[in-house]
Amino acid sequence: MGALPPGQVTNKVTYYQLLKQSKHFNALLFGQIFSLLGSSVTNVVLPIVVLQESNSTAMMGTVMAIYMTPFVVLLPFSGVLTDKMNKVRIMFLVDIVRFFLMFVLSIFAFLDQLNMISLFIFMFFMGTMDSFFQPAYSGVRAKVFTPEIRNAANSLSQVSVQTLRIFGPIIGGVIVSVFTAAWGFGINAATYLISLFFIFSLRSLNFQNNSLKWNNKISIKKDFMEGIEVLKQQSWLWITILAFSLINIFSGGIIRIIIPWLINSHFEYDPSVYGIVLAASGAGAICTGIIFGLRATWKKRGVLAYMGVTVSGIALLLMGFISNIPLLVLCMFLEGAGTMLFGLIWETSLQELVPEDKFGRVASLDMLGSFALLPVGYLITGWLAEGIGEIFTLILFSIIIILICGLSMISKGIRYFD
Repeated sequence: MGALPPGQVTNKVTYYQLLKQSKHFNALLFGQIFSLLGSSVTNVVLPIVVLQESNSTAMMGTVMAIYMTPFVVLLPFSGVLTDKMNKVRIMFLVDIVRFFLMFVLSIFAFLDQLNMISLFIFMFFMGTMDSFFQPAYSGVRAKVFTPEIRNAANSLSQVSVQTLRIFGPIIGGVIVSVFTAAWGFGINAATYLISLFFIFSLRSLNFQNNSLKWNNKISIKKDFMEGIEVLKQQSWLWITILAFSLINIFSGGIIRIIIPWLINSHFEYDPSVYGIVLAASGAGAICTGIIFGLRATWKKRGVLAYMGVTVSGIALLLMGFISNIPLLVLCMFLEGAGTMLFGLIWETSLQELVPEDKFGRVASLDMLGSFALLPVGYLITGWLAEGIGEIFTLILFSIIIILICGLSMISKGIRYFD
């Protein structure tokens, strides 16, 4: 398991050659850059706004649960849909809706009409849109990232994402400190418009199964089960999805709920410090991404991937015992580096092992397995933190992440994935 398919090109492709020879990659990359720039700003602005409105980690957990609930509920349907329709068209329509939602949210903020009810409604519809966008986006990546450019493409794509994780949080922190949250939401709305231009240039892509019709309700179940069969054939795939259905609960709760509280409420640092701490995670991910892309192939990928998550868990654990800003930054650097290592290995393995005509369904199953319990996890994190203490919750969740990684590596399907 894990061997390269027959005939796959393994010659090293430089970043320059990648940008020069693949116009579709360029469009996907720059569309992603502008879209995620706005989203990374909002990721800093949103928790600060929620804490200002409610002063409650439980309420932050509720907000994230409302976002994740439609996301995970719709994934089985959206995965089948993306395999039967043009994935680029789905991305285009979803970004139009997301622009409208973010524009309305910024208007509410400018008029000082923002409240928890409006945030609940906004997050619900954003989760709905993301449930369609993410499987479609994964399918487009699998189509564009052909074997000869796959490692370099995944690496450069993720490096750009993590670069935005550096500058986006810093920009978001500065906006909240100097201006208002409304400007952050407005910037996000504008970036969706720019990304639409790049998505439109991908319209020439052709996908398998685009012409398939919905014959009856039974076909939905049949198509969904075909995605499950793909996963069952590779123990690396289904074991990892099961493991991360738990890991993401605890890591997501720490990153989205505990860390904002730790920096903004517990230590009472300026919002710009929160931005810098999050940016450190992006810096660590960039370093890993660049190193990963310098080689065409990597050995012992299963062990490498889970060791990366273990390092991330240890870094989060240490944050429960320190208050020094440089050390907090170092921990988040290691967290980002470890998470990126896993993410790159996982993404390339999906692109290698999953057929194109089933990729949307498998991607949705991956997201469903990884994120289905996140709404409950966010609620548990918020309420548990208020019940037993945020610091204790941080330590407990970090230890669980490390233990899950250790147990997963007992499986030969993980240890010997190469």
